[in-house]
Amino acid sequence: MMRHTRLAGESADYLAAREELCLAEIELMRHREKVAAQRRALPQGPPVDDYVFLEGPADLDAGDTPVREVTLSGLFTAPDRPLIVYHLMYGKLQTDPCPMCTLWIDGFNGIAHHIARNADFAIAAAADPPALRQHARNRGWHRLRLLSCGDNTFKYDLGSEDEDGEQDSTISVFTRDGDSTVRHFYSTHPRMADDIDQRGIDLLAPVWHLLDLTPQGRGDWYPSLDH
Repeated sequence: MMRHTRLAGESADYLAAREELCLAEIELMRHREKVAAQRRALPQGPPVDDYVFLEGPADLDAGDTPVREVTLSGLFTAPDRPLIVYHLMYGKLQTDPCPMCTLWIDGFNGIAHHIARNADFAIAAAADPPALRQHARNRGWHRLRLLSCGDNTFKYDLGSEDEDGEQDSTISVFTRDGDSTVRHFYSTHPRMADDIDQRGIDLLAPVWHLLDLTPQGRGDWYPSLDH
């Protein structure tokens, strides 16, 4: 049975190839579901430090002061909600915002209000609050919670910064116990292996998947801050 809308004029070769592709797409979807279930079944993670972040006003257009301290445990709005933190490569040795991180966060800003129905979400960067907030203003990130972590070891401890200060994109998920203990649940990076440098969190950005639908595919295109 054909699983795509059949158009007039499609050749027999096209129809056969499209049917084969449909089956492969179904297999891929089922495998993604299997991996997601395996992730959800991870055992309880270890407790982590209650890191202290710096945060400016909720309204980006209200300036950069006052700056307040907020703890990792304080980012949870309810005990039964997970917390998702994206580690933005910006600050310290990363003197310019990472274009790839920026692409991902552009997308997160558009769906942040949907994420908020199910989880708490924040962006953490080593950049100081004024620099981080200015980049956010340049990109229109008005729906995101922006945290500066340059004065703590959050990025290093979670693997988004190495001993030499080199940074990597990372996304981390945390849970909070009833006694306010924060636990690490899951983290992942674009670099999955020696031969996989940029594909580890592709599923978080629709850009790549839309390009993969085209005859040319994604090719070697890379985002830029002027996009």
